[in-house]
Amino acid sequence: MSDFHDISLPFAISLGAVGGPQRRTDITRLASGREQRNTPWADSQRRWDIGLAVQTLDDIAALIDFFEARRGRLHTFRFRDPLDYQSCRPSQTPSALDQPVGTGDGSTTRFRLTKRYASGRESWTRVITRPVAGSVLVALDGSPVSPQVDTLTGEIDFASPPAAGQAITAGFRFDCAVRFDTDQLDIALDHVRAGQVPSIPLVEVRS
Repeated sequence: MSDFHDISLPFAISLGAVGGPQRRTDITRLASGREQRNTPWADSQRRWDIGLAVQTLDDIAALIDFFEARRGRLHTFRFRDPLDYQSCRPSQTPSALDQPVGTGDGSTTRFRLTKRYASGRESWTRVITRPVAGSVLVALDGSPVSPQVDTLTGEIDFASPPAAGQAITAGFRFDCAVRFDTDQLDIALDHVRAGQVPSIPLVEVRS
């Protein structure tokens, strides 16, 4: 992604984000009153608004710096979703056994990090493209290993291919690739040492 800036929005601002995953469902109501539902999206897309997190003049100054350096909507950057940023539950610490990555076949050396969301018999697998440097733990059949990790694609690369049937698992923290969904910041000064930015929308950019 040539327009990606490998820099994170300050986490103090991210903590106040409001948002989450968005899906698209097309619903057709039939003459019988029944519905037909379909989706053109295989994957969800996440959206947030960080306006509520910006409260002090220093926050606003930092935001303006970041916004101008990204040229508004032009460039994408890293954003840490405060509610969904690691391979395990928020109260846990990532381990190399958290998520299935793949199964060795004796020839493939490169695999992609993924995170599985499951409920009942249904699940959806999300491709992770922006793991946090130094956070990725990998295991082969439960034994820790240290493949190379590309923090700009989410790919892990083994020096030699895992043997056929070997289970590859991983644990990690990750960011999302996002952009501002506005080219304008509407900033209001409340009083001498505080301000408001009513809305600062962010949208996930899928690779």
